[in-house]
Amino acid sequence: MVERLNAQERSTLAGRLPLWSVLPGRDALYRRWRFADFSEAFGFMTRVALLAEQHNHHPEWCNTWNTVEIVLSTHDAGGLSLRDVTLASAIDGIAR
Repeated sequence: MVERLNAQERSTLAGRLPLWSVLPGRDALYRRWRFADFSEAFGFMTRVALLAEQHNHHPEWCNTWNTVEIVLSTHDAGGLSLRDVTLASAIDGIAR
């Protein structure tokens, strides 16, 4: 079973994932990207989808034209887990 992040692990989130925020009202990470156009946004989503499959951890997301929003939370844990932190970091790696 996947466990939720403890207080010490949570205290490092801002330093580890400075572009992500904890979603108000949910135990989840959130980030939004803006791209030049729909094609660029969709290409990013495709790369994230392949990455998510490799991690066997899949995001909640929304795409509106040139904007992609991603929410990460581990349903099995009932909130944030190391799986979310790891995937967020990996997504940051391909978003550059």
